[in-house]
Amino acid sequence: MEEITMALNIENIIAEIKEASILELNDLVKAIEEEFGVTAAAPVAAAAAGAADAGAAKDSFDVELTSAGDKKVGVIKVVREITGEGLKEAKAIVDGAPSVIKEGVAAAEAEEIKAKLEEAGASVTLK
Repeated sequence: MEEITMALNIENIIAEIKEASILELNDLVKAIEEEFGVTAAAPVAAAAAGAADAGAAKDSFDVELTSAGDKKVGVIKVVREITGEGLKEAKAIVDGAPSVIKEGVAAAEAEEIKAKLEEAGASVTLK
């Protein structure tokens, strides 16, 4: 019996809220904030700030070649292009995978390098 009364009360409250104007709803929110000592916008703002801090914390990346894949020759060519190394050095880097190709690069450049290497058939991680 008590559950039925509770459900009816909740339904009545929802019906009243649906019929309220924007100004009345604004007053309701303010009254709830004052009565219970809460803020309606705090959880959303805190989550957004946390996401912004996480993104700002990492501004440079190391590009690591984890595997050359099946197309080793193509990967060596891309590694030569990226690093400016000779054929022998680039081959040593690819053969020694996992190995860091470039250190401390900006996010956009790191993504560009990763895309080139993956297009050549390599597996790449950004650290």
